[in-house]
Amino acid sequence: MHPYKFVPQLKSVLWGGEKIIPLKGIVSDQKAVGESWEISGVPGHESVVAEGPDAGKTLPELIREYKGALVGTDVYEKFGDMFPLLIKIIDAAKDLSVQVHPDDDLAKVRHNSLGKTEMWYIMDTAPEANIYAGLSKQITPDDYTKLVEDKEIMDVVACHESHPGDVFFLPAGRIHAIGAGNLLAEIQETSDITYRVYDFDRRDAQGNLRQLHTEEAKDAIDYSVYPEYKTAYDKDAKGDVELVKCGHFDVHRAAVDGSLSIPVTKDSFMVVMCLSGKCDIVTDGDCVTSLDGVETVLVPASVKSIEARGHATLLTATV
Repeated sequence: MHPYKFVPQLKSVLWGGEKIIPLKGIVSDQKAVGESWEISGVPGHESVVAEGPDAGKTLPELIREYKGALVGTDVYEKFGDMFPLLIKIIDAAKDLSVQVHPDDDLAKVRHNSLGKTEMWYIMDTAPEANIYAGLSKQITPDDYTKLVEDKEIMDVVACHESHPGDVFFLPAGRIHAIGAGNLLAEIQETSDITYRVYDFDRRDAQGNLRQLHTEEAKDAIDYSVYPEYKTAYDKDAKGDVELVKCGHFDVHRAAVDGSLSIPVTKDSFMVVMCLSGKCDIVTDGDCVTSLDGVETVLVPASVKSIEARGHATLLTATV
């Protein structure tokens, strides 16, 4: 089997910018594009194969046809026709709302869905851009309710300067927001469940305040304070470096300068995101897929070897 490219799904949103379309080389007049859904199995937003003999098929259709050969035997047994990850590029021209996501158990009970653990890799930033992640001081659920009512919740949300190459891991329950001026890659569980905690009193196109989910979030928040919220790793490291490993995904950064063998260590598909530069992804020695600029491919689990040739920064994700 060969790697698959999908048609990116561009999402115009209140806080969106103008970077994604030129970065991806797309011809479009769409404005305020805040997200490009690169690979998605979210119902109603399923990715469509862009080229090749399977062009036009949706991702769930591919999984139904190829099963474990595409996603991995254990992955297929666990998730069936549902693709377990949602892959995005996000361009925040304005602050996003302050949010929290439920874990798998809470999401199952409330929404019959997976929860949402995610991670961010910062691709580019404007001067003085920030990421908001975690709590800066210990509070109780009742404290939280009062802080939201008094519009003072930001007083206890930890603020971090963001820089290219920074990584933030956001397990379900961690309060967070993307600050204005961040361009980033997001890898998350397949879930679109968000509890909005605070939205800076912004109004939508009809002049209405956006809905908050104060009570729903109250039971979902992890109220613990942690010593560090930014993932530490060697940004100058060459080759393949592990960034995040959790029960939902394993994400590496691959700095390609010439030729790099990308380890295939488990029976899982591999998502490969090219964040900058260009390279060829050579699978099983002779199948070549070219990546130029910001592109994403899905490498089937049946592939036994992956080599990247060129000069590029890649993210890889498996489950």
